[in-house]
Amino acid sequence: MIRFSKAGILVIALCGLSFRPAFDDFCGIRNTAFQDGEKVTMKVFYNTLGMYVGAGEATFTTTLERFNGKPVYHCVGEGKSFSFFDNFFRVRDRYESYIDTANLLPYKFIRNVDEGGYKKYNNVSFNQSANTAVSTNGVFKVTNCIQDVVSAVYYARNINFDKYQVDDKIPFDMFLDDEIYHLYIRYLGKEKIKTRYGKFNAIKFKPLLIKGTIFEGGEKMNAWVSDDPNHLLLRVESPIAVGSIKIDMMDYANLRYPLTSLISAR
Repeated sequence: MIRFSKAGILVIALCGLSFRPAFDDFCGIRNTAFQDGEKVTMKVFYNTLGMYVGAGEATFTTTLERFNGKPVYHCVGEGKSFSFFDNFFRVRDRYESYIDTANLLPYKFIRNVDEGGYKKYNNVSFNQSANTAVSTNGVFKVTNCIQDVVSAVYYARNINFDKYQVDDKIPFDMFLDDEIYHLYIRYLGKEKIKTRYGKFNAIKFKPLLIKGTIFEGGEKMNAWVSDDPNHLLLRVESPIAVGSIKIDMMDYANLRYPLTSLISAR
Protein backbone atom coordinates (compact mmCIF):
# COMPACT_ATOMS: atom_id res chain seq x y z
CA MET A 1 0.00 0.00 0.00
CA ILE A 2 1.32 3.48 -0.90
CA ARG A 3 1.38 6.11 1.83
CA PHE A 4 0.55 9.75 1.04
CA SER A 5 0.10 12.74 3.36
CA LYS A 6 -2.26 15.68 2.94
CA ALA A 7 0.52 18.03 1.85
CA GLY A 8 2.34 15.32 -0.07
CA ILE A 9 -0.65 14.89 -2.33
CA LEU A 10 0.12 18.26 -3.88
CA VAL A 11 2.83 16.45 -5.77
CA ILE A 12 1.76 12.83 -5.68
CA ALA A 13 -1.92 13.42 -6.50
CA LEU A 14 -0.82 14.86 -9.78
CA CYS A 15 0.18 11.39 -10.89
CA GLY A 16 -3.52 11.03 -11.47
CA LEU A 17 -3.40 13.94 -13.85
CA SER A 18 -1.30 12.15 -16.41
CA PHE A 19 -2.77 10.74 -19.59
CA ARG A 20 -2.14 9.93 -23.25
CA PRO A 21 -4.09 10.32 -26.50
CA ALA A 22 -2.74 7.17 -28.12
CA PHE A 23 0.22 4.93 -27.49
CA ASP A 24 2.21 6.11 -30.50
CA ASP A 25 1.67 9.76 -29.60
CA PHE A 26 2.65 9.06 -26.01
CA CYS A 27 6.07 7.93 -27.18
CA GLY A 28 6.93 10.99 -29.19
CA ILE A 29 5.12 14.16 -28.20
CA ARG A 30 7.00 17.47 -28.22
CA ASN A 31 6.74 20.19 -25.64
CA THR A 32 4.65 23.19 -26.64
CA ALA A 33 3.10 23.98 -23.23
CA PHE A 34 5.82 25.00 -20.75
CA GLN A 35 9.26 26.59 -20.73
CA ASP A 36 12.48 27.03 -18.81
CA GLY A 37 11.98 29.16 -15.71
CA GLU A 38 8.31 28.39 -15.10
CA LYS A 39 7.20 28.35 -11.45
CA VAL A 40 3.73 27.44 -10.16
CA THR A 41 2.52 27.56 -6.55
CA MET A 42 -0.46 25.55 -5.33
CA LYS A 43 -2.19 25.42 -1.95
CA VAL A 44 -4.00 22.60 -0.14
CA PHE A 45 -7.25 23.38 1.65
CA TYR A 46 -8.46 20.71 4.08
CA ASN A 47 -12.08 20.25 5.20
CA THR A 48 -13.35 18.12 8.09
CA LEU A 49 -16.05 20.29 9.73
CA GLY A 50 -17.62 22.07 6.78
CA MET A 51 -14.92 24.74 6.36
CA TYR A 52 -11.76 24.62 4.27
CA VAL A 53 -8.53 25.74 5.95
CA GLY A 54 -5.05 26.03 4.48
CA ALA A 55 -3.01 22.93 5.30
CA GLY A 56 0.02 23.07 3.01
CA GLU A 57 1.44 24.19 -0.29
CA ALA A 58 3.60 22.99 -3.16
CA THR A 59 5.78 24.65 -5.75
CA PHE A 60 6.62 23.28 -9.18
CA THR A 61 9.67 24.63 -10.99
CA THR A 62 11.20 23.91 -14.39
CA THR A 63 14.79 24.59 -15.43
CA LEU A 64 16.64 23.69 -18.61
CA GLU A 65 19.80 21.69 -17.79
CA ARG A 66 22.01 18.90 -19.14
CA PHE A 67 21.95 15.31 -17.93
CA ASN A 68 24.60 12.87 -19.18
CA GLY A 69 25.34 15.34 -21.94
CA LYS A 70 21.71 15.63 -23.10
CA PRO A 71 19.37 18.62 -22.74
CA VAL A 72 16.68 17.97 -20.14
CA TYR A 73 13.96 19.75 -18.23
CA HIS A 74 14.71 19.43 -14.53
CA CYS A 75 11.22 19.55 -13.00
CA VAL A 76 10.91 19.73 -9.23
CA GLY A 77 7.81 19.49 -7.04
CA GLU A 78 8.17 20.36 -3.36
CA GLY A 79 5.34 19.98 -0.84
CA LYS A 80 5.22 21.07 2.79
CA SER A 81 2.66 21.44 5.54
CA PHE A 82 2.07 24.84 7.13
CA SER A 83 3.53 25.49 10.59
CA PHE A 84 0.19 24.95 12.38
CA PHE A 85 -0.24 21.51 10.78
CA ASP A 86 3.39 20.68 11.54
CA ASN A 87 2.26 20.20 15.14
CA PHE A 88 0.02 17.32 14.02
CA PHE A 89 1.61 15.96 10.86
CA ARG A 90 4.81 17.55 9.55
CA VAL A 91 5.46 17.12 5.84
CA ARG A 92 8.54 17.94 3.77
CA ASP A 93 8.41 16.24 0.37
CA ARG A 94 10.56 16.67 -2.72
CA TYR A 95 10.03 15.01 -6.11
CA GLU A 96 12.36 15.52 -9.08
CA SER A 97 12.34 14.39 -12.69
CA TYR A 98 14.93 14.85 -15.45
CA ILE A 99 12.95 14.81 -18.69
CA ASP A 100 14.21 14.49 -22.26
CA THR A 101 13.42 17.74 -24.08
CA ALA A 102 12.88 15.87 -27.36
CA ASN A 103 10.14 13.42 -26.32
CA LEU A 104 9.25 14.28 -22.69
CA LEU A 105 10.24 10.85 -21.37
CA PRO A 106 12.08 10.71 -18.03
CA TYR A 107 15.74 9.78 -17.55
CA LYS A 108 15.74 10.00 -13.75
CA PHE A 109 13.19 10.32 -10.95
CA ILE A 110 13.92 11.08 -7.28
CA ARG A 111 11.39 10.78 -4.48
CA ASN A 112 12.49 12.08 -1.06
CA VAL A 113 9.64 12.33 1.46
CA ASP A 114 9.26 12.95 5.17
CA GLU A 115 5.62 12.65 6.25
CA GLY A 116 4.77 12.54 9.93
CA GLY A 117 7.91 10.56 10.70
CA TYR A 118 7.53 8.26 7.69
CA LYS A 119 10.58 8.71 5.48
CA LYS A 120 11.21 7.28 2.04
CA TYR A 121 13.91 7.83 -0.54
CA ASN A 122 13.97 6.32 -4.01
CA ASN A 123 16.24 7.20 -6.91
CA VAL A 124 15.23 5.73 -10.28
CA SER A 125 17.12 5.77 -13.59
CA PHE A 126 15.12 4.89 -16.72
CA ASN A 127 16.44 3.24 -19.87
CA GLN A 128 13.56 3.84 -22.25
CA SER A 129 15.11 1.86 -25.12
CA ALA A 130 15.72 -1.22 -22.93
CA ASN A 131 12.45 -0.81 -20.99
CA THR A 132 14.16 -0.96 -17.61
CA ALA A 133 14.11 1.10 -14.43
CA VAL A 134 17.04 0.91 -12.00
CA SER A 135 15.90 2.07 -8.58
CA THR A 136 17.45 2.27 -5.14
CA ASN A 137 15.99 -1.21 -4.58
CA GLY A 138 16.94 -3.04 -7.78
CA VAL A 139 16.32 -3.41 -11.52
CA PHE A 140 12.77 -3.61 -12.89
CA LYS A 141 11.30 -4.29 -16.31
CA VAL A 142 8.90 -1.53 -17.41
CA THR A 143 6.51 -0.91 -20.28
CA ASN A 144 7.20 1.27 -23.31
CA CYS A 145 7.35 5.02 -22.75
CA ILE A 146 6.98 4.74 -18.98
CA GLN A 147 6.47 7.95 -17.02
CA ASP A 148 7.15 8.91 -13.42
CA VAL A 149 4.91 11.06 -11.20
CA VAL A 150 6.41 14.41 -12.15
CA SER A 151 7.22 13.80 -15.81
CA ALA A 152 3.66 12.61 -16.41
CA VAL A 153 2.26 15.92 -15.19
CA TYR A 154 4.39 17.93 -17.60
CA TYR A 155 3.81 15.49 -20.42
CA ALA A 156 0.07 15.73 -19.88
CA ARG A 157 0.04 19.47 -20.37
CA ASN A 158 0.93 18.92 -24.03
CA ILE A 159 -2.10 16.76 -24.83
CA ASN A 160 -4.51 18.04 -27.47
CA PHE A 161 -7.82 17.72 -25.63
CA ASP A 162 -9.78 18.64 -28.75
CA LYS A 163 -9.22 15.05 -29.95
CA TYR A 164 -11.54 13.65 -27.29
CA GLN A 165 -15.22 13.31 -26.66
CA VAL A 166 -16.83 13.57 -23.26
CA ASP A 167 -16.44 10.33 -21.25
CA ASP A 168 -13.42 9.11 -23.26
CA LYS A 169 -10.81 7.21 -21.23
CA ILE A 170 -7.19 8.13 -21.85
CA PRO A 171 -4.69 5.51 -20.52
CA PHE A 172 -1.11 5.89 -19.31
CA ASP A 173 1.56 3.83 -17.53
CA MET A 174 3.45 5.08 -14.48
CA PHE A 175 6.34 3.70 -12.41
CA LEU A 176 6.12 4.46 -8.68
CA ASP A 177 7.61 2.70 -5.65
CA ASP A 178 9.07 -0.02 -7.90
CA GLU A 179 5.72 -0.93 -9.44
CA ILE A 180 4.03 -0.27 -12.78
CA TYR A 181 0.51 1.16 -12.65
CA HIS A 182 -1.85 1.04 -15.65
CA LEU A 183 -4.11 4.03 -15.11
CA TYR A 184 -6.32 6.41 -17.07
CA ILE A 185 -8.22 9.64 -16.87
CA ARG A 186 -11.80 10.14 -17.97
CA TYR A 187 -12.26 13.32 -20.01
CA LEU A 188 -15.32 15.30 -18.89
CA GLY A 189 -15.29 18.23 -21.29
CA LYS A 190 -14.98 21.98 -20.82
CA GLU A 191 -16.59 24.31 -18.31
CA LYS A 192 -16.05 27.47 -16.28
CA ILE A 193 -14.49 27.02 -12.82
CA LYS A 194 -14.14 29.55 -9.99
CA THR A 195 -11.04 29.03 -7.82
CA ARG A 196 -9.31 31.00 -5.08
CA TYR A 197 -7.29 32.70 -7.82
CA GLY A 198 -10.17 33.60 -10.13
CA LYS A 199 -12.66 32.42 -12.73
CA PHE A 200 -11.38 30.38 -15.68
CA ASN A 201 -12.40 28.58 -18.83
CA ALA A 202 -11.21 25.08 -17.97
CA ILE A 203 -10.90 21.45 -19.09
CA LYS A 204 -12.26 18.90 -16.60
CA PHE A 205 -11.42 15.24 -16.05
CA LYS A 206 -11.44 12.42 -13.49
CA PRO A 207 -8.25 10.42 -12.88
CA LEU A 208 -8.29 6.77 -11.85
CA LEU A 209 -6.43 6.88 -8.53
CA ILE A 210 -4.05 4.45 -6.88
CA LYS A 211 -5.40 3.28 -3.53
CA GLY A 212 -3.31 4.59 -0.63
CA THR A 213 -3.57 5.73 2.96
CA ILE A 214 -5.17 9.06 1.97
CA PHE A 215 -7.08 8.33 -1.24
CA GLU A 216 -9.47 5.53 -1.99
CA GLY A 217 -9.05 3.92 -5.38
CA GLY A 218 -11.35 4.79 -8.26
CA GLU A 219 -12.69 7.89 -9.97
CA LYS A 220 -13.49 10.11 -6.99
CA MET A 221 -11.16 13.00 -7.80
CA ASN A 222 -12.03 15.90 -10.11
CA ALA A 223 -9.37 18.08 -11.73
CA TRP A 224 -9.36 21.15 -13.97
CA VAL A 225 -6.62 22.60 -16.21
CA SER A 226 -6.67 25.93 -18.04
CA ASP A 227 -8.30 25.91 -21.46
CA ASP A 228 -5.40 27.65 -23.17
CA PRO A 229 -2.05 26.47 -24.60
CA ASN A 230 -0.46 26.32 -21.10
CA HIS A 231 -2.88 23.64 -19.81
CA LEU A 232 -2.00 24.85 -16.32
CA LEU A 233 -3.44 22.88 -13.40
CA LEU A 234 -6.05 25.11 -11.71
CA ARG A 235 -7.88 22.97 -9.16
CA VAL A 236 -8.12 19.44 -7.73
CA GLU A 237 -11.00 18.29 -5.51
CA SER A 238 -11.27 14.93 -3.78
CA PRO A 239 -12.63 13.13 -0.73
CA ILE A 240 -9.87 11.59 1.38
CA ALA A 241 -9.80 9.10 4.25
CA VAL A 242 -10.95 11.79 6.70
CA GLY A 243 -12.68 14.82 5.19
CA SER A 244 -11.92 16.28 1.78
CA ILE A 245 -9.40 18.53 0.08
CA LYS A 246 -9.19 21.25 -2.54
CA ILE A 247 -5.90 22.13 -4.21
CA ASP A 248 -5.84 25.49 -6.01
CA MET A 249 -3.28 27.24 -8.19
CA MET A 250 -2.39 30.41 -6.27
CA ASP A 251 0.53 31.94 -8.18
CA TYR A 252 2.59 31.48 -11.34
CA ALA A 253 5.59 32.98 -13.12
CA ASN A 254 7.18 32.66 -16.57
CA LEU A 255 4.36 30.78 -18.30
CA ARG A 256 5.04 30.08 -21.96
CA TYR A 257 1.83 31.81 -23.07
CA PRO A 258 -0.52 34.42 -21.62
CA LEU A 259 -3.13 32.85 -19.32
CA THR A 260 -5.97 33.64 -21.70
CA SER A 261 -8.33 31.20 -19.97
CA LEU A 262 -8.58 33.62 -17.02
CA ILE A 263 -11.97 35.34 -17.18
CA SER A 264 -11.59 37.41 -14.02
CA ALA A 265 -9.18 37.46 -11.06
CA ARG A 266 -10.40 37.66 -7.49
